[in-house]
Amino acid sequence: MTPSALAVTAAGIEFQNPVLLAAGTAAYGRELSSVIRLDALGGLITKAVSVERRHGARSPRVAEFEGGMINAIGLANPGVDEVRAEHLPWLATNLREAKVLVNVVGSRTEEFATVVSMLDDSPAVSGYELNVSCPNVRAGGMEFGADAASLTDVVSRARAATKKPVFVKLSPTLQDIGKSAQTAADAGADGISVVNTLPGLVIDVETRKPALGFGTGGVSGPGLLPVGVLATHKVSKAVRLPVIGVGGISSATDIVQYVIAGASLVAVGTAAMQQPRLAEKLVDDLEKWCRKHGVSSLTELRGSLTWES
Repeated sequence: MTPSALAVTAAGIEFQNPVLLAAGTAAYGRELSSVIRLDALGGLITKAVSVERRHGARSPRVAEFEGGMINAIGLANPGVDEVRAEHLPWLATNLREAKVLVNVVGSRTEEFATVVSMLDDSPAVSGYELNVSCPNVRAGGMEFGADAASLTDVVSRARAATKKPVFVKLSPTLQDIGKSAQTAADAGADGISVVNTLPGLVIDVETRKPALGFGTGGVSGPGLLPVGVLATHKVSKAVRLPVIGVGGISSATDIVQYVIAGASLVAVGTAAMQQPRLAEKLVDDLEKWCRKHGVSSLTELRGSLTWES
């Protein structure tokens, strides 16, 4: 197996391997730099960035349960000005191999493009991930990704604001995730990320109150793996764009599942929060798996799922 066997080119970006840290779990990189060798990874997707600072949901924001984790962070972040001034320069100086995708959020369609345009001159940024699971305040709180017109507006505006690749992150609750991916592709998306968390509620039976301060939250962890793998399969059949598979990854074979389903890249979230060095270990484990199974390049596996009905 050659050193480049895990290399992936997706949306024109050259990644040394397919393992990324998922948005919301890696902050802006600096916070994990003393724990994990970031340059051993394919890259990281930053914590959300919005036009204005967001203080986020009230605490507690995270709770564990037997099947995984539930969180309601509320997209807390320092705002685009601080990210541009403080975080991106650190990334540009300290990362040599790992690529950076910036996760972008907004309350209105035009805010995504505003964030993109304000960060686009940074050499640290290789591309963007638009979190269209955010509620559109002009549409009664409906997710941008759940409305074709809003999704088209968000993606086309962001596309016009940059020449760098734009990935669109979709929710697993969408009625037809393949159709939403096609809408995003038609609007100019260069790639699709699937999936975001599933909505859920965990109750403290002693207090009879929600475990989270916000009440409901996003469910992640091992149980999300088959949801993400299925979404990856559906999206890869619907569009000819690279897919970032997200959800439930904790082993090399989980990554292989995503690749067989059609993913070019994967993003590790909850498991990496529980085991901060896990993502780096997954790169080594994935290389060992490929060597053991005589796989000279991951491209041999991509989209190779056989399905008899």
